[in-house]
Amino acid sequence: MNAVEFNEREVTLMERTFIVTGVILAIVFSLLCVAVMIWSEDAASAGGPAKAKPEPAAAKKHGFVGVAKCGMCHKSDAKGNQLKHWQESKHAKAYEMLASKEAKDLAAKVGVKGDPQKAPECLKCHTAGFGADAALLGEKFKIEDGVQCERCHGAGADYAKVPIMKDRAKSVANGLIIPTEAMCRQCHNETAPRMGDRAEFNFKEAWKKIAHPRPKEAPAKK
Repeated sequence: MNAVEFNEREVTLMERTFIVTGVILAIVFSLLCVAVMIWSEDAASAGGPAKAKPEPAAAKKHGFVGVAKCGMCHKSDAKGNQLKHWQESKHAKAYEMLASKEAKDLAAKVGVKGDPQKAPECLKCHTAGFGADAALLGEKFKIEDGVQCERCHGAGADYAKVPIMKDRAKSVANGLIIPTEAMCRQCHNETAPRMGDRAEFNFKEAWKKIAHPRPKEAPAKK
């Protein structure tokens, strides 16, 4: 093979390489163009460039007002005197009873260390506002009130206002909770230590003991 033939073959190989490379680049460029066109159509149909979805807003944390504040509007016999019903219930003594010898013995038996009135394992079900930021606890809120209104009905700072309280939907939107059996069983369940020989939790019977309905209003006279 002479020098001329070798050079001709080398040139031919280079030409083929350039051609193959050019074809590959053309294909890649075409695919990019198609992708851009599709993105542009989607953006136009959406009214502009696609935007990242905003993170959901954190649920608002409502403040606790305390049972004294709740009782201001719920102590009338004409309206059912819910305050009195609560005061006569074991819920009102839930925190106090943690100081009893029986409670201390039971706490020690199940592995709770220290004072039951300071133990998270006990406070979570024997008080209202457990775990809440101190800034959310109002001036009239007292841990000594035990399982008070807001433990079952939700922190009331935002729904306690009369105009809101008169509207069930607005009240719920502002933190009011309508208690259910499932809520009660968060504390009254098989994992809760029991004093003495208490029977298994019976929701229907227990509900009767704490029920505090508002009397139905008599129909207006014509």
